[in-house]
Amino acid sequence: MKGAESSAMSVSAVTARYADALFELAREKGLEARVEADVAFLAGEVAEPSVAADLFDARVPHQRRRQRVEALGRHLQPLTRNFLGLLEEKRRLEVLRELPEAFHRCLLRARGAVEGVVESPRPLEASEVAGLARALGRALAKDVELEARLRPELIAGARVIVDNKLLDGSALGRLESLRERLRAAPIAHTHPNG
Repeated sequence: MKGAESSAMSVSAVTARYADALFELAREKGLEARVEADVAFLAGEVAEPSVAADLFDARVPHQRRRQRVEALGRHLQPLTRNFLGLLEEKRRLEVLRELPEAFHRCLLRARGAVEGVVESPRPLEASEVAGLARALGRALAKDVELEARLRPELIAGARVIVDNKLLDGSALGRLESLRERLRAAPIAHTHPNG
């Protein structure tokens, strides 16, 4: 599983469309692994402040931005290099910020898998996480990869976020649910005279 925030990270619709197109082309040409490596390389480069400034700062002259794109492209296989050039041409370089997560989701989807997070107030055993992943996988008809996170404020139970769904079986979640039901309940007025 990727970093701790990966499954919770949102991806814009624009980035998702570009990532889908890149993934489908890579799959057609049998280059998924090479393009995945290129996407990882780009993620590392974009994390560098000087590279990010050249690519994303509107005050940077167009020629300097183009030179940065060309320099990055020299490290990429042709399909990814062309994709990067297209992003620059369409003024969509901001797609690079979310591309690793979006491309990873494409890879998961192609495998029929999803990622999720299980949060609990105590550390879970690997066997507990695996059992929960299997049970969720059967319910969703997908392979589920879960990352365990410690959340002491949940008091007891667990909360799972997978496939854009929240399954809250924590004590904190049950208390919040009860609070909401009590707020929504009509108040019966009783008169002292019966």
